[in-house]
Amino acid sequence: MNTEPRLRRDLLPRGARILCAVSGGADSMCLLHLLKSMEEELGVRVFAAHFEHGLRGEESLRDMAFVEAWCREREIPCAIERGDTRAYAKERGLGLEEAARELRYAFLERAADAFDCGLIATAHTADDNAETLLFNLVRGSGGRGLSGIPPRRGRIVRPLLDASRAEVEAYLAAHGVLHVEDSSNEDPAFSRNYLRREILPRLREMNGALNETLCRTAELLRRDEDFLCALAGEWLDENLEGNSLPLEELRKLHPSLAARAVKKLCPKSLSAAQTEAVLRFAGGTERGFLDLPGIRLRREQGRLYFGGEEETRPIPDIRLGPGVTELPEAGLRLRAEMIVAGEHEINSQFKTFCLSYERIKGDLAVGGRRPGDRMHPQGRGVGKSLKALFLEAGMSRSERDRALVFRDGEGILAVWPLALDERAVPAPGERALRITVENMD
Repeated sequence: MNTEPRLRRDLLPRGARILCAVSGGADSMCLLHLLKSMEEELGVRVFAAHFEHGLRGEESLRDMAFVEAWCREREIPCAIERGDTRAYAKERGLGLEEAARELRYAFLERAADAFDCGLIATAHTADDNAETLLFNLVRGSGGRGLSGIPPRRGRIVRPLLDASRAEVEAYLAAHGVLHVEDSSNEDPAFSRNYLRREILPRLREMNGALNETLCRTAELLRRDEDFLCALAGEWLDENLEGNSLPLEELRKLHPSLAARAVKKLCPKSLSAAQTEAVLRFAGGTERGFLDLPGIRLRREQGRLYFGGEEETRPIPDIRLGPGVTELPEAGLRLRAEMIVAGEHEINSQFKTFCLSYERIKGDLAVGGRRPGDRMHPQGRGVGKSLKALFLEAGMSRSERDRALVFRDGEGILAVWPLALDERAVPAPGERALRITVENMD
């Protein structure tokens, strides 16, 4: 009788170095024993790692000692680490389950790097996959949650995802592989345990192939989810500029794709309610902010910015003359030199412009904008406030804060990167101060 559980060999390429995550429980011991016994057949090298969360007292220490001894007896390289999950959860404002998961997977990544492993194998089974789908359905979830457990995510692989818990138990019995039991798995206070021990057995009375049915459903939903995420990614490739999206185009997008697009740009997973809040926020037109876990969104000048706006230090007024002047607050460097203005002196508002040296009254200074600033832009024939000019140019708040205002004793001579004042335009043959604006390295 064949007692080998179904194994996803396609996830285990020849030559791979595989770190097996081992809790000491039935599933992980089955995976470790199976992979170790098939090292030569599969052409892989197997390592192990165990994380002690510090949550179950002596029982947790027992599990750690069991895994360490089992691996030592079989000469399996094994990384062991202990953590304080309660302290980590309190520090980060997380639930215990989420905190434990973060600590565990961070450790597995470090251990994989230490052993130079390209893959990290976890022992999730078909039963786990079915439970996950139902648990997320009851809790309320979209396509991603109902897709169950993916066979692969990054370098995490689940070779036993097609195997049932019954197959695992049969394998352990046939090969005499010992394991430890986690007493918390028996506690009905945990929702997953209640689902596993009370709900799923009743559903199996209705459908004897419940695992296969739910796993097939999860696979179909995962295909749809992958397709929709790919479409959202293509839209982002066409519309993302820096850290912002065009609001008009985002509002035209189907809500299903819009939701996936904004989720891709947020550092932490968004709930359905948070995602809907983003889409409602994107429907507005006035400048505003929306704070979400780990990120601030800003709506301004027809765009939705992910990451708010950087705090800018005010640019102080600095006396300016020939030579090099650095403005670290703006990340800019100015190069000024005396020239004689030509017949067709070109003023590039992005890099270089010339000021009539003869018309500078008193000291020339450069600094940031001030409330009430006004100028007479070249060629306009009318005075304008800087606020109006900034709005016309569609400049964001951060771009306005980085603008340079050149002044003398009578007022504004130029605003970079907008315009010269009429009185600052040099005539041919006049002495002029040519200023070049550069980004500081």
